[in-house]
Amino acid sequence: MDEPSILVAGDALVDFLPSKPGPPSADLDYAPRIGGSGANVAIALDTLDVPPLFWTRFATDGFGRFLRAAFDDRSIPDEYFVVDEGAKTTLAVVSHEPDGERSFEFYRERGADTRLQRGTVPDRTLAAADWVHTTGVTMSVEPSRTATMDLQRRASEYCSVSLDPNWRPGLWESREEYATTVREALPNVDLLVASVADLTAAGFEDENPWVVAETITDHGPNTVVLTIGDEGAICVGTPRSPIAGTASHPGYDVNVVDTTGAGDSFLAALLASLTHGVASPERALALANAAGAVATTQPGAVAALTSLDAIRQFHDDIPWA
Repeated sequence: MDEPSILVAGDALVDFLPSKPGPPSADLDYAPRIGGSGANVAIALDTLDVPPLFWTRFATDGFGRFLRAAFDDRSIPDEYFVVDEGAKTTLAVVSHEPDGERSFEFYRERGADTRLQRGTVPDRTLAAADWVHTTGVTMSVEPSRTATMDLQRRASEYCSVSLDPNWRPGLWESREEYATTVREALPNVDLLVASVADLTAAGFEDENPWVVAETITDHGPNTVVLTIGDEGAICVGTPRSPIAGTASHPGYDVNVVDTTGAGDSFLAALLASLTHGVASPERALALANAAGAVATTQPGAVAALTSLDAIRQFHDDIPWA
């Protein structure tokens, strides 16, 4: 196996998934599943046979042991798994709408994902990487915010940096704090992958998503990918982008069960494409949408993405397979 060329930095937490749609009630059963934007992307990359390095923190409580055990059978090196004896595992209770959309209630006091420390990943690791991926979840609170933004700054000197802002109102003190933080990060980011809602919350508003994407490229990123729900995704790449030009892809028609983690699977396939020489924005979006579509077909963040065969039903030209 080749040495990991992607470092994912982010959160690992436990999602409690309900047995059926609707608000919390006495007749709902909840099942714990691996969650967290960072963990989902790392696991999806491993499932796609592109195992990354993963920098995260695990608590030593029962939920932390549950999370750690989920990684033991994977090909993801544990070099930057930090064990935090003073932390708890962050929990997210999920509610589902009948159309598969979801909302979250977070329980995060002393959460391990809030306690990342700057300097944990040394420059020598960043120099050896092709790509560093970060998430807005760990930028929502200190000290993880400073640690994540320090990583983005240092990594930008050596390799490509991506960011999924991942707007979750329950994780931030205010929308203004979110907008300020995201805008401060953009000069150190090469690839921004976001929903329209993520960027609206950051103050980038326009009825035309192409205009929004073009605007973002003026703030630092050379590549902007916007996910637009049922309408698929669009991409704007400057001449310095590995996928220069503009493209759109309508996505794939599937029976949506749960959208949790679909964006993370989309992102993992996009990163795999970019680190394996895909230069066509249309092809990169097609691969990413295939992975995202698969992830919506079963409950749980990336549970449905079980192998490369899962996305071959939509896109059989996988450059790294």
